[in-house]
Amino acid sequence: MTGAYINRISTAVPPNEVHGYFLQFAASQLSETPRHQALFNRMAERGGIDHRYSCIKPADDPDGPAVDQAGLFARGAFPGTAERMSLFAANAHGLAIRAVEQLELGEDKSKITHLIVTTCTGFSAPGIDLEIIAGCGLSPSVERTIIGFMGCYAAINGLKLARHIVRSEPSARVLVVNIELCTLHLRETRDMEKLLSFCLWGDGCAAALVTSDPHGIQLNSFTSLLAADTKDLMSWSVRDDGFDMVLSGQVPLAIEETLRHKAHVVLKDRAVDDVDLWAVHPGGRSVLDAVERALELPSDALATSREVLRDTGNMSSATVMFVLGKMLAAQSSGLNGCAMAFGPGLTAETALFETV
Repeated sequence: MTGAYINRISTAVPPNEVHGYFLQFAASQLSETPRHQALFNRMAERGGIDHRYSCIKPADDPDGPAVDQAGLFARGAFPGTAERMSLFAANAHGLAIRAVEQLELGEDKSKITHLIVTTCTGFSAPGIDLEIIAGCGLSPSVERTIIGFMGCYAAINGLKLARHIVRSEPSARVLVVNIELCTLHLRETRDMEKLLSFCLWGDGCAAALVTSDPHGIQLNSFTSLLAADTKDLMSWSVRDDGFDMVLSGQVPLAIEETLRHKAHVVLKDRAVDDVDLWAVHPGGRSVLDAVERALELPSDALATSREVLRDTGNMSSATVMFVLGKMLAAQSSGLNGCAMAFGPGLTAETALFETV
């Protein structure tokens, strides 16, 4: 049977570094309750994030009348979903095209047969898939698929679909693009859990080439896990004032318990010690800590995931690809790996891979 390989991965983030700014804005929502504000600041400082990037250009003063320089996110009058979707349409394609261009496909662009796009932060039709084809000079006959609204684990499903395509059509060359503008869904709220949740999110895009050419990361198998009685712990809903993320503080414990009991399913009865590379979606510091405890991993096993979290925050479906991209760039052949990402459900999508 033909194998499927990630030959290249490239990544891109917007130019606006916003982590400190957004923390100040979030804290300002709690100015009437100094005790809660102090608690928020302490918890945010322990988040393991130094930088996040946004397509929103921040205003000069996080305590001022508007969060952004354009004045669209004015205090007391944040934009509705239609305006946010317009912002997605205006900004997503440029970031996606930049990520694809950094793959340096050259003349190989004409050989791309399939395009898979994952996103859960914006939609329009005709949409970003056609923008990528036009902006990157791909053939208009490229077969297009959008994996939408599946959250952070969608990248694993994108790779799964790419593997199915390559195994059924060995000459296929599949371009996978994970584009997320999470910060467009900034909300005004005094809810501590929602404020802490927003402190995780950043914007980013990853692009990957998957073919039957035997170099890079070989995709060997995929497994889905669904944690029992946890569907209310994480959700992503379209509201009139943007997309509303519910991320319960109980999520890390649910992930830990599920992995502790189901690790043998994910690893196909291999031992944890047989895995050299752990490409875990950094949904937050507490999520990585939970995975580390559940699998009894050494303290440096998730170093790459923690590095991505520190440098870019949680970019939903793009994030695990940032992790895999760093592993691919620094790879030695013959290493066994496990990738996993978590999302609404509570769902874990996982993959076993090998560097070649």
